[in-house]
Parts: sequence; C-alpha cells; structure tokens
Amino acid sequence: MNKHLFKATLSAALTLVLLISLLPLQGKAASVSSPKNEMRAAWIATVQNVDMKPGMNVAQYTAWVQKTLDQLKANKFNTVIYQVKPTNDALYPSKLAPWSSYITGGKQGKSPGYDPLLIMINEAHKRGMELHAWVNPYRVTMPGQTLASLAPSNVARTNPGWVVKYGKQYYLNPGLPEVQNYLISTVKELVAKYDIDAVHMDDYFYPYKIKNEVFPDKAAFKKYGTSFKKVDDWRRDNVNQLVKKVNSSIKTTKPHVQFGISPFGVWRNQSMDPTGSSTRAGVANYDDLYADTRQWIKDGSIDYITPQVYWSKTLSVARYSTLLDWWSTEVETYADVHPVNLYIGLADYKVGVDADKAWKNKMELPNQVIANRANQIATGQMHFSLKSIQKNPLGYATILKQQLYDYTALTPATSWNNAAIPAEPTWVQANKDLAGMKLVIKDETSKQPRKYVIYRFEGNEVGSYENPRNIVDVVYNTRGNTVFIDKTANRNKHYTYGITSVSATGVESENAYVVTSEEVSRLAK
Repeated sequence: MNKHLFKATLSAALTLVLLISLLPLQGKAASVSSPKNEMRAAWIATVQNVDMKPGMNVAQYTAWVQKTLDQLKANKFNTVIYQVKPTNDALYPSKLAPWSSYITGGKQGKSPGYDPLLIMINEAHKRGMELHAWVNPYRVTMPGQTLASLAPSNVARTNPGWVVKYGKQYYLNPGLPEVQNYLISTVKELVAKYDIDAVHMDDYFYPYKIKNEVFPDKAAFKKYGTSFKKVDDWRRDNVNQLVKKVNSSIKTTKPHVQFGISPFGVWRNQSMDPTGSSTRAGVANYDDLYADTRQWIKDGSIDYITPQVYWSKTLSVARYSTLLDWWSTEVETYADVHPVNLYIGLADYKVGVDADKAWKNKMELPNQVIANRANQIATGQMHFSLKSIQKNPLGYATILKQQLYDYTALTPATSWNNAAIPAEPTWVQANKDLAGMKLVIKDETSKQPRKYVIYRFEGNEVGSYENPRNIVDVVYNTRGNTVFIDKTANRNKHYTYGITSVSATGVESENAYVVTSEEVSRLAK
C-alpha cells in the first residue's frame, strides 16, 4: 500500500473510532483515542473588552480571573492565551508602552493600581495551566480612534514618523528598522520581566486590504527596499525579519519560552500557487497580509503555528478538512530547522450564530476536534474565544467537556529548545488531609523541573503512565517545595501515586517517584 493511501486509510479508521466514542454511551474506544499530550487553549481577548470588562479594582479583577480559570480548569483546558498588548499598549507596567485603556475603561496611560498580567500568570500556574502572552505588534488604534486619544508617552505620538494611517486605523510602519527594534525591545521586556510560558501573535501583520486603498509605505520602500524589485516581496521580508528577530530575542532571554503565531487560515489558494490549498478564500496570508507562514516553518523561527481555520467542514470555498490536511503537510514537509507544533484555531464564536448553516449543528466544533485527533499531526486546538466557551451555545462546550475533554492532558513538548530529560522528584510524601490526599513534593535537583504530573492508581499497583486518564493533575514547581491536595481522592480508598517531573520545554522524566497513601516508597516507573 502506498504511504499516502495508508495515511488516508488510517486517518479514516481513527475518525470512525472517534465518532463511535461520541455516542451518548461511551465505549472503550474513547480511551484509545485520547491523546496524552494535547493543546487545549482559550483565547482571552481584551481589545475592545471582548472577554474582559473594564474598570475592575484589584479584588474584582482577581475574583474574575479566579472564576474564569476555575471554569476553564473544570473544562480540562490547559492553557490561556491572554491579550496583553492589544494596541501598542500594555496590561502590565511597562517602560516602553502605556497602560491599556481596556483595563481601566479610562484614558490610555492610566494605571489600574495593580498588575493584571502578573495576577493572571500566578493564578494560571496555581491551576497547572500555561500562560501565553498575546501581543499585537503593529496595531496602534482601533477604527475611528484618533492619535490624540493615545497616551502622550505612546511611541506613536513621540515618534509620529513611525506611524501610517490605513483606512480608519493607525499602524506602526513595518518597513522601518526603528519600528522593528522597538517591537523587539517590547517583547524582550515582557519575557525578561514575567514568568510566561509563551509569546503569542495572531493574524494582524500588515493590515487586511481595503479596496481601492494603497498601504502608505512608498517612502519607506524607496529608502529601505532597494534590494527588492517588488514592494510585496519587501513587505514579506519585513515580517519574516520581525518574526526571526522576535524569536531570537525570546530565546536569548529565556530559551524555554515558546513563540507561537496564529495566522489567517489560508496561506495561498491553488489559483495563485500550485502548492497552495484547494480553497477559494478571498484573503490569503502571503498575498494580502504579507505573512509568509511557510517561511516561518522553514526557518524554525516559531515553536508552534495555529492557523485560524474558522470554517465548517462543509463550506466549499474553504473546507475545514481541506485546510487541516494542507497545514499538516506543510509542517511535515517544511519544518527543516526543528519540528513545529501544529494546533488549529477553532471558531467557537460561530457556533449557533453563523450564516453558514453547518454551525447550527452542535456537533460541528466537536467534530473538528475529532478530525484534529484523527489527523495525528495536529496536536491540539485553541478556541476563540472565552465568552463563547462560557455562553456554550447549543451546548457544544458541554459536549467537549463530557466526551472529548473528559480527562487531563499535558501540553505538547518543545524539546528542540532543550531535550534534556529531567530527574524524578527527590522525595514525596502522601498524607490524608481534611481536604483530601496531601502530597508534599521536595526537589533538591540542581536543575529544577518546571512542573510535576500527578498520576493516581487504585490499590498498591502502579498502572499505565501512558494512559492520560490516570492523570489527576499537573502542578507547577514552587521552588523545590510543592504541595498538592488531591481533592478528588476517596477517603475510604487506598491509592498509589506516581509523580513525574516535567522540564520547562515539556519533556517528562523517565522515572516517577512512587508513593502510597499509607507509606513512602521509591520505585522506578
């Protein structure tokens, strides 16, 4: 059998298994198809207060963060993507950008009196969840907003020559070296100051094209684009250079911090390039946003890519399955420098409300998750956005929780950033507590792990560490002295726990420290 046919046959078979697992009464097939490592992320958009209301004091904000993360944790999400630089501003104290108006609801530059990002990081890590800091590089204003409304310290006002207006918005000019240097410095500040797990950019590079309007970068092209015959190629190179330099800056500052981008879902249509996707999308990354996503994969300048495949499985101009397969092939074919994790951006915001009738089916989005798992190259998904997950139209999020996200999954590793395998914890003790089973994890290793995975087995025997349904939780290491309380433990049952270490790049230890609820013992995995 030819390898492509074999892959298609295997994919079809896995899809059938997964579909069976979504029947109201789940069979054993469900556990077979449950990946141990799967990205399950929720975008939290702060621009125009999409997912976060303004004007909260520190107590209100902290309560909102805790409630939000508790809900996501209960739904077995393992990552939040928090928008911290929506429009050349910041949701944290920065020396390079003014306070965002979206946190206070007042004028840009006004401090809320607390650090929203720090609180979000701390609360996410308390729950074993990753925090990806989402930044928008070039956008200065939203439609109709004036430069005069910006804080006096905003670089768009202190360096007006960096700014261009296109349509009803202002942008930093991507073609200026000074702009690139500034943007790189803002990312470096963010990574150096905060214990984030990743820096995340979305699809806003050069702005989406406006009919009969030319992006005003002629002067910059004349000055800096002399080695390029076409302005389009120069623009793409500007973005490529930014992506490369941002990644380099991140890795120089903290090598384990990931860099991920979630571009528009179509690179190029086949009508423009025979190696493009079999789609008829009205917009393409390469031609319209000057974002050559394939080049980033080739260069190894990103750790993950999350194309926003915001279409149904039946939409003829851009079928979900067509794009899932196309992106999988891209990652397999072009990841020359190091592997790139492929996640898929899902359109939760379309469920129940989109003009495409396919979204009136509560199974449309769950079926996309099923397709991702059957695909085997995609290793998870990111959901846009928080408010849709919370509103749960048609009950789609309940289906996810009960039938697909019904167990804890680890986030995929990025071993190319550091493949070193961590040692298991030095010492663990288990004691019964009023709240549940209390595990005290001590670690005296010179290279401290970033996280621990808590596996639980009934009785005295250790079960499978490959079955994610044996995972109770993931916890972040708190300076070598970590306490975890298993609140789901039955006080009348006897358990054996296996605790593994996870490095900052997601590599899990080969051995586990094994301890019972009645005695401490150290065994190999």
